[in-house]
Amino acid sequence: MSCLSSVSSKLRCWLKDAKRVALVGVGNTLRRDDNIGIEIAAELEGDVSESVMVIRSETIPEEYLERIVAFKPTHVLVIDAALLGMKPGSARFSENIESSYSPVSSHFLPIQIFCQSLVDMTGAKLAMLLIEPMDTGFGEGLTRELKYAKKRFVSLLRGNIRSLKG
Repeated sequence: MSCLSSVSSKLRCWLKDAKRVALVGVGNTLRRDDNIGIEIAAELEGDVSESVMVIRSETIPEEYLERIVAFKPTHVLVIDAALLGMKPGSARFSENIESSYSPVSSHFLPIQIFCQSLVDMTGAKLAMLLIEPMDTGFGEGLTRELKYAKKRFVSLLRGNIRSLKG
């Protein structure tokens, strides 16, 4: 089973009872592939039903806590770059906030604190789509590998959230 189909089946199962979904793209626009979460969120913005909230939170996702709580999501998906020890562009879908991975450290607070705060404040199911970067050095624009991954994951997310009714 390929990484994408594994991520796809886990995402589909996780979303099966979703009513309201918040998608939170996290990253740093000035650190190449660390921007993958923001890029995916930008592609989905304006192309989802009113049952889906898309946020491009950049490096301070906690600034959006009140908006997310007010939206009353049943599910929250955080999309971020993470050092997983995998091939660049590969991903892991995880419902375990404390799972063993290294986020790209461009966030003001550790991402796990943000995630736990969301769970505590909303009671929503939370998962993370973690994508292996190739280059997180200073610069703009995704690497070729992550541009390809972005297309795959945008398509995957569109296909899975399209069925949510507003």
